[in-house]
Amino acid sequence: MPSAPYLAMGAYAAGLVATLVLAAWLTPARWWRRPNLRAASILVAGTWALGALLLSLLPPQPPMQPALAAAPPSYAGVSYTVFDDLNLRANKGIGARRIAVAPAGTVVTTTGLRDGDWWQVSARIEGKDVRGWSSSLWLRRAEEARR
Repeated sequence: MPSAPYLAMGAYAAGLVATLVLAAWLTPARWWRRPNLRAASILVAGTWALGALLLSLLPPQPPMQPALAAAPPSYAGVSYTVFDDLNLRANKGIGARRIAVAPAGTVVTTTGLRDGDWWQVSARIEGKDVRGWSSSLWLRRAEEARR
């Protein structure tokens, strides 16, 4: 079954053709010898009216459903080891305020929130639980060897 935009285009195209045929039979020939505002307004109004009439006669179309996407992988609860000192920031971006520095060897855990390369992580630093944003480019799984 054709989608709604194609049906609408077809209805208005048929409305234009019907307008041209009706205008040729129902209006004086002198109106069409030279392009003028009257001829243009008849074409526009007729196309709109007949296209809308044809659309109203079509059966209602079911609403378009968005394409189903695969569920994104869960990033919550994945642990990473910090190999170099890691800045934890209050928000995403290098311009955000630094709230803590996770020293090398610290284990950080993702919370599941992310925006592009910026992931929110939690860590225990100097006996305190700290939650902040870090660039995922600096995170390595514990089993990954440092290169």
